[in-house]
Amino acid sequence: MEKNELAMLKTKAAKIRLGALEGVHAANSGHPGGSLSIAELLSYLYFKEMNVNPADPKWADRDRFVLSKGHTAPALYAVLAEKGYFSPDHLKTLRQTDSILQGHPDMKLTPGVDMTTGSLGLGISTACGMALAGKIDKKDYRVYTIVGDGESEEGQVWEACMFAAHYKLDNLCVIVDWNGLQIDGPITEVMNPTPHDKKLEAFGFHVISIDAHDFDQIEKAFAEAKTVKGKPTAIIARSVKGKGVSFMENDVDWHGKGPNDEQYAAAVAEIEAAMKEI
Repeated sequence: MEKNELAMLKTKAAKIRLGALEGVHAANSGHPGGSLSIAELLSYLYFKEMNVNPADPKWADRDRFVLSKGHTAPALYAVLAEKGYFSPDHLKTLRQTDSILQGHPDMKLTPGVDMTTGSLGLGISTACGMALAGKIDKKDYRVYTIVGDGESEEGQVWEACMFAAHYKLDNLCVIVDWNGLQIDGPITEVMNPTPHDKKLEAFGFHVISIDAHDFDQIEKAFAEAKTVKGKPTAIIARSVKGKGVSFMENDVDWHGKGPNDEQYAAAVAEIEAAMKEI
């Protein structure tokens, strides 16, 4: 990846983190940990990988993105604002009654949201439906969905995987955000869903494992996914919950709470300092 492009993507990821934190701080609630862990993935998807048009959010031939782990909506809202779907001023209205940015994505309220999600397992299931529709309609668009590692404890996720393989949905890319933590603690202690790679292969997926914060690995994985025919692809993205804010990293307490003023200021300062090094 060229140096300038890498710098651009890193900067976008940092801005996604700042936007997500702005929302959860203003709301004094939300899910910062899992929002921060997907910043690089969202940066690459929206600024390099996907064919989308903010001026025409419902464009029929656009690529689709579904945030199956819908509780990390602050990160999705941040990237949509950065992409130009709506003004960044909306970020500070997160979870307010009259806001277009509710606690979970709502396709009827928010420009750029392709599917309402929040109930775990729902997103990947609807992404499968979108991919099958694309096949039936002979469209070239691709469908991407991010699934949480804790979310993969839901049986509906595996029903969706069985469906995707059965219908040979090679236009579907399932990204597993593997940060190792869920609301009650380490996923391997709460209800161990591992090994994801072997299970997904057994369900009929082409599986790629990457570092979720390494843009070169992200780029290679998405390029490889496009070459796969006759089966869906799953990218297991090993990430750090709370990535980019040292006191939030790998701390399950930051799964679902907003930072206070002092913590928010410290988080912003740390991210802005990192941006200066890009």
